[in-house]
Amino acid sequence: MYKVFIDHKPIILLKKSKKDKNLPSVSAKKVNDIIEDISPLLKKVTIDKPLQVICKDPKVEFKRLFIDFKKVTAAGGLVKGDDGYLLIFRNGLWDIPKGKMEKGEDEEETAVREIEEECGIKAVLEDLIVKTYHTYLFKKKKVLKVTYWYLLFYYGNKKLIPQTDEGITDVKWANQDELFAIRGKTYGSVNEVLDAFKETYSEELFGE
Repeated sequence: MYKVFIDHKPIILLKKSKKDKNLPSVSAKKVNDIIEDISPLLKKVTIDKPLQVICKDPKVEFKRLFIDFKKVTAAGGLVKGDDGYLLIFRNGLWDIPKGKMEKGEDEEETAVREIEEECGIKAVLEDLIVKTYHTYLFKKKKVLKVTYWYLLFYYGNKKLIPQTDEGITDVKWANQDELFAIRGKTYGSVNEVLDAFKETYSEELFGE
């Protein structure tokens, strides 16, 4: 199964045997251009109601549908400190720090560097939470970005400094309720991070 966010709305490529009859669906055979053919179907799609793209082999269809997209790799993560969870405010939305991988880096190095650049602190990487895919247009070219999201910890009390030249106007530590309150009010892939984090660490967070 592959989940991709298009216009911040989720589509899932999966086999017919995995289909959920309660969710909207379309056959992959009817999808040639992933943007043009899928976009009209996204009007009723929500975070909790993704569009299912039914296919015989999700991996093969994923490669076919995104073959003409430029591939970009990024990394970032959810940082836990003594005062809560690290959030940034960028382009009118609360977000989680992340950025593109530079030459010679691996995903883990990228995550630590981007958090330091965007927020002014150096966190310690723990585990991978989830990997997400989303699309966007850059200079009229279609881009597929894969982002590796990690759980990190920060031990210290250094002042947070937003990277204003990257459009970040605020950085703060948020408590658990504030963190999950941004779900549905942020970018599609960030919603996925919050869901994966809650599912993986539900016992630690909520005693479930």
